[in-house]
Amino acid sequence: MRTLPLSEGSWDWTKTVKGYVGLTKPRIIELLLITTVPAMVVAKHDLPSIWSIVITVAGGTLAAGGANAVNMWYDRDIDALMKRTKNRPLVTGAVSPTGALIFAIALEVVAFAMLSFGDNVLSASLALSAALFYVFIYTMWLKRSTSQNIVIGGAAGAVPVLVGWAAVTDSLSLAAWLMFLVIFIWTPPHFWGLAFRYSDDYSAAGVPMLPSVSTRKRSARDILIYTFVLAATTGALGFAAHLGWVYAVAAVALNAGFIGYAIKLYRDLTPKVAMRMFSYSITYLSLLFIGMAVDVAVRGH
Repeated sequence: MRTLPLSEGSWDWTKTVKGYVGLTKPRIIELLLITTVPAMVVAKHDLPSIWSIVITVAGGTLAAGGANAVNMWYDRDIDALMKRTKNRPLVTGAVSPTGALIFAIALEVVAFAMLSFGDNVLSASLALSAALFYVFIYTMWLKRSTSQNIVIGGAAGAVPVLVGWAAVTDSLSLAAWLMFLVIFIWTPPHFWGLAFRYSDDYSAAGVPMLPSVSTRKRSARDILIYTFVLAATTGALGFAAHLGWVYAVAAVALNAGFIGYAIKLYRDLTPKVAMRMFSYSITYLSLLFIGMAVDVAVRGH
C-alpha cells in the first residue's frame, strides 16, 4: 500500500487560516478602526487608557469581522460571479459555509462579552447592533433589492465611532452622532467610486448598485452632491465637538480634494477617475479623523 507524501495528503492549515482571516475583510476593518480611536480621543478630550483602547479596538475588530464573515457566507453565490470577489474564501473552498457561519457567530459572542466587561454594555450593544444591521438589513435585504442599498446600509459602517465614544463616556452626544453622520454620508460616494469601476460585475451578479443600474452621469451627479453635503457635515462636527484650527485646516483641505475629484468625475465619467476618487476617499477619512485626534492633542484637552 502506497503512503502519500506529506505534501499530497496533509491538510494545508495555512490556507485555511488565511481563509478565515479573509472572511473578516481585514482591509475594511482597518479603515473602521482608524475612525474609532480618534472618536475615543475626542470624547475624552484626552488620550484614553491603553486598556480601553485595546479592548475597544479588539472588540470592534471581532464584531466587524463576524458581520463581514456572515456577509461572505450569504453572498457566496454572487461573489462567484464577480471578478472582484471570485477569490474570496467561500468561493475558492478554503473555508466551508458551515465553518464560516460558526466562526462568525463565535466572533460576535466574544466581541459582545469583551466590550461588555472591558468597556460597558452600551458600547457592546452598539457593536452588536451594527453587525445585525449589516447582516439582516444590508446584506440580506437592501443589497439585492434597491440601488439605495449602500446609502442606508452604510449606517453599519458608521457605528464604530459611536462604539468608541460610548466606550469612554458610557453615553452618546450630538458630536458623536455627527461623527456617525460624517461616515454615513461619506460611504455612498466612497463605495460608488468603486462600483463605477466594477459596474459590469454588479450587473452580472444582479446587484443593483447605483452605477450599474443608472447612467454614469446621474451616478457622478449623486456622488458630487454627497461630497458637498459631507463637507457641510464635517463643519458642523467641528463646532459640536469644539475642535480647533488643526481640524478646521484638515477638513477644508480634505473636502476641497474630495469635491475636486467628484467634479472631475462628473466631467470625465471614466472608471479611471472613479478609482482615483475611491482611493482618495480612503485617505480622506483616515486623515480627517487623525486630524481630530491631533487637534485635541495640540490644544492639550
